[in-house]
Amino acid sequence: MSEKKMSSSRKHHLKSLMLSIAKGLLDEEVKEQEVERRRYMEETCPPLHMPRSMQELQELCREIHHKIDVIDEERYDLETKVSKCNKEIDDLTIKVQDLKGKFKKPVLRKVRMSADAMLKALLGSKHTVNLDLRANLKQVKKEVKEEDKDLRDVGDWRKNIEDKAGMDGRKKMFEAEA
Repeated sequence: MSEKKMSSSRKHHLKSLMLSIAKGLLDEEVKEQEVERRRYMEETCPPLHMPRSMQELQELCREIHHKIDVIDEERYDLETKVSKCNKEIDDLTIKVQDLKGKFKKPVLRKVRMSADAMLKALLGSKHTVNLDLRANLKQVKKEVKEEDKDLRDVGDWRKNIEDKAGMDGRKKMFEAEA
């Protein structure tokens, strides 16, 4: 079954209702925050009564200084905790980046191992397999054919050219003609 489409006026009406409800909720939230702020201020900051005598004024100043010292100590402790935590976080992020980062592959050196040593390393020290690969190879004798010898004895064509080159070669040519 196909979904029925809403008309644009109906969409507009629903949208305006949703916006008005959201505006009401936001107004209530602002009022609650203001009430909470006032309640907190009344609890933490009692109303200030101005002392009339000098002694009461000095006592008030001492109380205020004492409260300021306590708050400064708390602030300092919190700052040191935060700085320590930030340093730990930085160290851990550096470690994570090191682990994720690309490592340079070490240059692998060639290690000469015999087949026996390689099998011993792979199979463990229990298995002692002597493998002589050269013993299994076939012995082939090379036979030289006579035709190949004749072709090799023909000589190098470069020698003939070198003999004819230069004055010695020309001299031989003239002597041969005469």
